[in-house]
Amino acid sequence: MKVNGTPYRTIWPGADMASVEIIDQTRLPHSFAIARLASLEDMAEAIRSMRVRGAPLIGAAAAYGMWLAARKDPSDRGLREAGAALVATRPTAVNLRWAVERMGAWLRPLAEADRAEAARGRAAQVCEEDVAINRGIAAAGLPLIRSAASGRPAGRPVNILTHCNAGWLAAVDLGTATAPIYAAHDAGIAVHVWVDETRPRNQGASLTAWELLHHGVPHTVIADNAGGHLMQHGQVDLVIVGTDRTTAAGDVCNKIGTYLKALAARDNAVPFYAAVPSPSIDWRVRDGLREIEIENRSTSEVTHVSGRLWGGGVASVAVTPEGSPAANPAFDVTPARLVSGLITERGIAQATEEGLRRLFPEGGR
Repeated sequence: MKVNGTPYRTIWPGADMASVEIIDQTRLPHSFAIARLASLEDMAEAIRSMRVRGAPLIGAAAAYGMWLAARKDPSDRGLREAGAALVATRPTAVNLRWAVERMGAWLRPLAEADRAEAARGRAAQVCEEDVAINRGIAAAGLPLIRSAASGRPAGRPVNILTHCNAGWLAAVDLGTATAPIYAAHDAGIAVHVWVDETRPRNQGASLTAWELLHHGVPHTVIADNAGGHLMQHGQVDLVIVGTDRTTAAGDVCNKIGTYLKALAARDNAVPFYAAVPSPSIDWRVRDGLREIEIENRSTSEVTHVSGRLWGGGVASVAVTPEGSPAANPAFDVTPARLVSGLITERGIAQATEEGLRRLFPEGGR
């Protein structure tokens, strides 16, 4: 995708072939900055602090983190410890564990002297696969938007609501939930996106709105609590969200607040879809409510917000009374019964184990 006319991905190997460069997402939308990561510790900090975030992207970041680790210590013990350090950074998204396990399986059979170079190539492969998966999601989801557009008066856009950021900033490129939206926009279909602000951290307002703006997609930022009202008044045609982990039975774990959108969509007969790249399917888990560990993040993300001051600087300011306690569960689980379908790179699956295995018969092996 392009930023000010220049194509970017979210992560790439440095020109020195000894580091990784990323778009520092904690600086957006007020500043576009590139950060250089030269070690496993740098990568773990970037994931933990959400300088890189989004399930597909932290999978790619973990793969490159294994490369950085193998450059320093390619031994079995070194790889094992590096993998454990990366997995500990963000417990909810399954892509991180998937990438670490995959890299370990690729590298362990090799001689230690060959592991670092092989790791760099394999990490690049993980990134290319992510882009291909997202292209598949775009192709699978585009007919939903095209169908919603058919028969409506000329100039009336398809109104799509999304939550959090499941755009290209959450992946290597293209994104998951936004991939069909970009495909529809580029195909000339009139679309308009309702962008939930997504408190806390405001990934919708800070990231989704930023990338839609740069791609020229019409959109409007709304308070999280406005979504149900818009659905009641017929101003939402469909909801598309991303996922950090989807169970084998079709439960969708995503940014906190997603469940409430699904409830409002069901009550107003609005189709609710999750864009699910196959690495985000956790075939080991069937009951999302009981089996998925929900990350509890710093309460400062609730008690403070960051924004641009009138003078142009950026600062974090308190929005709660000093001394008031806060809680910050970062994700919730939307039960499969509320999900109209799962948009995958192989097509749209019913939100059931049978539906997923029809598209992914190799799942879980």
